[in-house]
Amino acid sequence: MYSIGDKVVYPMYGAGIIEAIEEQEFQGVVSKYYVMKMPMGDMKVMIPTLNAERIGIRDVIDGNEADKVLEEFANASVECDLSWNKRYRENMVKIKGGNIYEVARVVKMLMTRDREKGLSTGEKKMLSSAKQILVSELVLAKNVTQNEIESIFEAVFTAE
Repeated sequence: MYSIGDKVVYPMYGAGIIEAIEEQEFQGVVSKYYVMKMPMGDMKVMIPTLNAERIGIRDVIDGNEADKVLEEFANASVECDLSWNKRYRENMVKIKGGNIYEVARVVKMLMTRDREKGLSTGEKKMLSSAKQILVSELVLAKNVTQNEIESIFEAVFTAE
């Protein structure tokens, strides 16, 4: 069970801070919800407390782990040989899994592909979503701004 102030990750949405725990009634059933505030986009998400584990809610990584993720991002080799629809499906599975290293690899691959060949509309949306998921967790883990994380990403590509 999480508490107010805990930093958590909601796969497919990103990282945020539990701002409240509220009871809501829906179709005559009262349930408890975590109210999570996202650092990017000023969005709030309500997560049923009973489903949190099944959904894949997890703690935000610490600063040391965030450094490892950024190192992985910088050093990951990128292969883009699959057809776009197979690549899209595989990337979606990785993003939904909630593993930050997999999300970082997807972001790196899509950013690389976008710079080299361009992306389809669907992949552009996927890149935007995956990047938001990755950046939101790194912002909370490292206690830095979104711009600082995105500058690190850009530095990877200018150094190559």
